Amino acid sequence: MPAEDQQWPAIKSCCSPSRSILERPQQHLSEAADVAIRHEDIAIGSGSFRMGDAFNEGYPNDGEVPVHEVRLDAFRIDTIAVTNAMFDRFVNETGYRTAAELYGSSAVFHLAVAAMPADILGSASGTPWWLNVRGADWAHPAGGNSHWSDVPDHPVVQVSHNDALAYCRWAGRRLPTEAQWECAARGGLEQNRYAWGNDLHPADGSHMCNIWQGSFPLENTQDDGFLTTAPVKSFLPNSYGLYEMSGNVWEWCGDWFLPKYYRNSPSDNPQGPTIGRGRVMRGGSYLCHDSYCNRYRVAARSSNTPESSSGNCGFRTVAMTSSP
Repeated sequence: MPAEDQQWPAIKSCCSPSRSILERPQQHLSEAADVAIRHEDIAIGSGSFRMGDAFNEGYPNDGEVPVHEVRLDAFRIDTIAVTNAMFDRFVNETGYRTAAELYGSSAVFHLAVAAMPADILGSASGTPWWLNVRGADWAHPAGGNSHWSDVPDHPVVQVSHNDALAYCRWAGRRLPTEAQWECAARGGLEQNRYAWGNDLHPADGSHMCNIWQGSFPLENTQDDGFLTTAPVKSFLPNSYGLYEMSGNVWEWCGDWFLPKYYRNSPSDNPQGPTIGRGRVMRGGSYLCHDSYCNRYRVAARSSNTPESSSGNCGFRTVAMTSSP
């Protein structure tokens, strides 16, 4: 598609841009759901927690309120996001092609592009720091001059919600519900702002997550050591032993997204609405900045269309359960 014809609708803040197309490429994944792949996960016991933004700091259109009691059955969740090396095994064993590969391009942050100038097809409307780059996909996360093997222990990115579901089918796992994700991210800390407490930095000023430092979107001082993704386990885990539940990459959840869902969501094992504007993303990314997009808080929510992919969105999985 010529650059002048490429349409990326305006997005709020630093979150991932959506593809503005009517249909997505179709493909059929061969049945390999019984393939056993080991995921390092931990058990979260059944119980209740308070879900939502207790500080009223969220964007009104994100629907982080009201705070409400949620009860969950026990589940197991990955300690880390799915990595490039893990996703490579999936692709090698199934021959799967991601949405970005089928489209031929995906969204890359402007300071991270590793591609020929001719491969930059245009920028996202209203958010010019997002560039549509030909050849950007999970194996080439920043464009044709990058390769996943250079960062095998980084979270896989440039994967759509549909791609994440395909991986889950192969691995015999599934995406967490939004409620499971928030419960796990909180690590047992009731109504705290972050996965580690209420303060962004501890007393010694150290960094607890991979987010933007400097003046967004032109200068990242990289005080935390990273311009874009960090290897998994780069930052301290929360009290449940889960890594990078804030920052680094957005993580797909299984739910559809509706801003008003919390007003009448069920209290037991909520699965999200049956329809929505897109699929839920949680956790924020390396592009979040406290002066611009503070969605690295554990209550923060965002969404994107199921076929969309970008350089700052990945996923983690949970074990299959008999929960409703």
